[in-house]
Amino acid sequence: MHWSIRRTMAVVAAGGLCLAGTAAASAAPAAHQAPGSVVSATPIKHVVVIFDENVSFDHYFGTYPNAANTDGNPFRALRGTPSVNGLTPALLNHNPNQVQPMRLSFSQALTCDQNHDYTPEQLAMDGGLMDAFVQNTSVDACSPPNVGAPGLTMGYYDGNTVTALWKYAQHFAMSDNFYGTGFGPSTPGALNLISGQTFGGTSVNANGSPVADPGEVGTQNPTTFTGTVYGDPDPYYDNCADHSVPTVKMSGPNIGTMLSAAGVTWGWFQGGFAPSHRIHGGIPVCGKAHNNIGGVSVTDYSPHHDPFEYYAATANPNHVPPANLREIGKGGQANHNYDLSWFFKDLAAGHMPSVSFLKAAKYQDGHAGYSDPVDEQHFLVKTVNAIMKSNFWNNTAIMITYDDSDGWYDHVMPPIVNPSADASTPTSLDQLNGNGVCGHGTPQGGFQDRCGYGPRLPFVLISPFARTNYVSGSLTDQTSVLAFIENNWLHGARIGNGSMDALAGSLGDMFTFHHPVAKPLILNANTGEAAR
Repeated sequence: MHWSIRRTMAVVAAGGLCLAGTAAASAAPAAHQAPGSVVSATPIKHVVVIFDENVSFDHYFGTYPNAANTDGNPFRALRGTPSVNGLTPALLNHNPNQVQPMRLSFSQALTCDQNHDYTPEQLAMDGGLMDAFVQNTSVDACSPPNVGAPGLTMGYYDGNTVTALWKYAQHFAMSDNFYGTGFGPSTPGALNLISGQTFGGTSVNANGSPVADPGEVGTQNPTTFTGTVYGDPDPYYDNCADHSVPTVKMSGPNIGTMLSAAGVTWGWFQGGFAPSHRIHGGIPVCGKAHNNIGGVSVTDYSPHHDPFEYYAATANPNHVPPANLREIGKGGQANHNYDLSWFFKDLAAGHMPSVSFLKAAKYQDGHAGYSDPVDEQHFLVKTVNAIMKSNFWNNTAIMITYDDSDGWYDHVMPPIVNPSADASTPTSLDQLNGNGVCGHGTPQGGFQDRCGYGPRLPFVLISPFARTNYVSGSLTDQTSVLAFIENNWLHGARIGNGSMDALAGSLGDMFTFHHPVAKPLILNANTGEAAR
């Protein structure tokens, strides 16, 4: 436990070196580009960000690379596999929480959704003692077929269930020091991924007029009802959203507006984005659904999982499809927002945007309560296999990470690089170090309710240029993905106005740009093992 704390502090102290690594990566010689295309600063000409849901690092990788192998499908680590900052014997057997960590088997893939709100996640960390998860984030009972248990937040999987992710980590690179940019649920994580900024959200009613928000936007301006998004409001610029309650619209730039201005192709591809039908005036209804492994029907599309729909400049309010494949990545009537199926159509036709963000349909996005690691694996393997078999594999980086931790236990206290002191109510949102306090110092941009870094999350890099069987200890967060894109195509430009991309650590040590060494790894979607 003490070693983990010392290691985190050492990485924080080395933050300058991490940022310098980003600049060094940007200086790498560029591969040949097609005439008229935007030149990338590295040999990476395509980034695919697979943004799944609600997993802490320990929840998926706590015992990596050692699996129990008690329920079939044995996992055996490659020789020389490095260890991670995971669950030590002491943490497994003498944990300071009220319940000891529990291994969840393959048959327990469907579980209750845990409490992953902004304040409970801070309370769970108990000022850095990391011993109050059971009291604050554990949800122990829910409707079958989902599994519940006392202190369920302490549950974790190993390579017998999250087999494909462990296989990818073995053959490519992963991080054990990657964090959510802030505390809280899906929407803040998604906004941080594309803008590093959760401030600037205005709560509005159905006609767009500012209104007081019921617990989704904090430290509001009492006149404009603008403040920091810390909850899961639906986006105003999405007509599949629930407009019977206040929604939120965001101001300022995001990576989409910046890429468009630079002439870089990009797209957000989400399961269920295509409407099931339309009603009067062409208003979309996103009613498509699939059954998860428990046989429960789950609506595919979640409006608050699409961050670009919060911004007027990057929204596709009526979910209009592209006119044709030539429009993919280039704007057009879909304005860069597409159903997930268009990514695979485009790939099959021999095209892929420079930057692609992929969000699975809900039943396959990994979110406890309605999805699970087994359904998630089907999506991950299908997607990665398709890219590896395409002509783009040789210059692509696939980045797999998550929007938030779901409140699942992780033993590492994140470094608080951006403090907050929201004392606006008797019981304020910030509670990490006492009422109204989360860290110490001046918030980035002066904006409250953005305390972070938040919980530790998995991050896996799959690319021919990835170091193989490598674990990075460099301090990184969700905006490190944003910064990589900015460095690779935008000459290191940053969002500005307090965006957390200004503090982002580098992903550079996970790459070996001068000599690609990693080979394709085609897996079986059902087993996670190498396809035969």
